[in-house]
Amino acid sequence: MNVSELILKSFANTGITTCYANPGTTEMPLVKAFDSIKEIRPVLCLFEGVATGAADGQARMSGLPGLTLLHLGPGLANGIANLHNARRARSPVINIIGDHATWHRNANAPLTMPVERLAGSLPGWVRYTASSSTASEDILAAYGAAMSGQIASLVLPHDVQDMPADNTVCVPPSLPATEFSDQTIEKAAQALQHAKKPALLLGGSALSIRGLTAAAAIAGKTGVSLFMETFPARLERGLGLPAPERIPYFPEAAIERLASFDTILLAGMDAPVAFFGYPGIPGQILSSRHHILQIAKPGDTVATSLETLAGILGAAAGDIAPPNSPLLDANPGEQLDMVSLGIILASMQPENAIVVDEGISSGLFYNHYAAGASPHTALSITGGAIGFGMPCAIGAAMACPERPVIGLQADGSAMYTFQALWTQAREKLPVTTILCENGGYNILNMEMNRAGITSPGSRATSLTQLTNPPIGWIGLAESMGVPAEEVYTAAHLQQALSRRNFMDGPRMIVAKLTGGSM
Repeated sequence: MNVSELILKSFANTGITTCYANPGTTEMPLVKAFDSIKEIRPVLCLFEGVATGAADGQARMSGLPGLTLLHLGPGLANGIANLHNARRARSPVINIIGDHATWHRNANAPLTMPVERLAGSLPGWVRYTASSSTASEDILAAYGAAMSGQIASLVLPHDVQDMPADNTVCVPPSLPATEFSDQTIEKAAQALQHAKKPALLLGGSALSIRGLTAAAAIAGKTGVSLFMETFPARLERGLGLPAPERIPYFPEAAIERLASFDTILLAGMDAPVAFFGYPGIPGQILSSRHHILQIAKPGDTVATSLETLAGILGAAAGDIAPPNSPLLDANPGEQLDMVSLGIILASMQPENAIVVDEGISSGLFYNHYAAGASPHTALSITGGAIGFGMPCAIGAAMACPERPVIGLQADGSAMYTFQALWTQAREKLPVTTILCENGGYNILNMEMNRAGITSPGSRATSLTQLTNPPIGWIGLAESMGVPAEEVYTAAHLQQALSRRNFMDGPRMIVAKLTGGSM
């Protein structure tokens, strides 16, 4: 057994079943090892940003590390944007990054670059395996770092990959989640009992069914208002499940919404901040007027902490108020816009779907109506680096092959990683992409207006439009092997979804919206 086989076999022992790969010359021993270690399936991605985004989706849905195989520093550079999203989601991801042979590293070959420094620019764990003698130790460390919520990058020189392994196959241990403090939970209970107007802000595993159920019981018992982070990594939602209010995206709206609360409890998230710094608007959403207590950090056993708090307060399932469905009186009308899209998709999506949301501005209304949809799992763009949606859908579908995946996808964002369609087709994945097309970066138009640029000139406007020339989404999708159709009205979208077998391979529905997309 050589080092490449040792690495794959060791990771297979943890339950990892898939590696998203775009290899090159320096990874040939690893490529060959896939023929020997059949427990891990290599999945070819035509761009490294697709591989890293897929690994993120795999990790979010499986709870195990998403695994990538990347080619030198340039390959890592191509994938780093979706690694940023994965880091913000605390998704466990391990990158195996091939490098020049140890004896060729100082030759200054064309592809030579300081790959460890590049990997280290993204906070996480990085190690260069310079010898076969440290391979087992490095494998264990990479797994441990990933499972603690870090991006782990193992840089593996070409010659080391082919060396005989000096160690036996490792079995990385199960790592316990960080425990919360009982004393902090007691303080939280006292704070809720004495607060005039408390709010409970939820993130991480607080948005699991266990966490949501406990939070809803606490709310029913104490009257605390429930909120959730703006872009959760994973959210269980749908009819019958508690539906916390989403913290608004724009900071002035978030500040105004939370200003009246005197006590803020944080469970599974840090204090919210503005996405960007705007002149005259605080970057911190909460202020010194709030009494703030973090009862569980993002990496803690958040759901358990909420259940413990519920127990102290005497809150139980009987305290949970039945949620109202926003779909009860919703009428999509005839025009296909952001509102009707949200109503129709929420009404017609299949039960137990995984919805990957990169609709940006087009997803705003869907997120409201989805609280009344069939029970499903929602994954969102945690780090704001666009090009996340279609790759993440790959990983979600590979991790949960029995579940349909729906991608709510903005057009501008899709152009970053449209190569994901080819992998969806090759793997015959049950992914339905609803492409929200209005031919522009609508979010940038909103930001220009917020910046006081109400009458942009032709050059500024040219940076927000995708219509010169228009993108032929039908031809692009079909060239990648994904059947596609266009819909222009609400009725057309309803007909397309009613015909759709959501488990029957990939398909794209191009929704020609009258406004709002990115």
